[in-house]
Amino acid sequence: MASKDEKNLAAVLKKIDSMAEPERSLVQRTHEVIMDAAPELKPRIWYGMPAYALSASTPALITLRDDERVNLAFTEKVELVPAGGNDGMLMPAAWFFDSIDEATEKRIAEIIRRAIS
Repeated sequence: MASKDEKNLAAVLKKIDSMAEPERSLVQRTHEVIMDAAPELKPRIWYGMPAYALSASTPALITLRDDERVNLAFTEKVELVPAGGNDGMLMPAAWFFDSIDEATEKRIAEIIRRAIS
């Protein structure tokens, strides 16, 4: 019998597979980058979106949404820190993108590691 984590991962992969191209490939690659950056995260569906949490019983920390652009976002469960500088008290919490390259993959990995640290 499949574990809850295995069922949740299967649901996330099914959700990604149901997306239209080119978003499907973009979200699939982003999912892989997230899992490589933080293999301890547990994928699951959160409000209809692929999401990632520290365990099957804790709230999601990160979501991936497929709108007109892919949206990688922190949930309110991530400890946000004001950006400072020109952004003052604004807290970075979401990133939109419509393509992915090596530099973007690297930045996503940094974002994910920051979210779980």
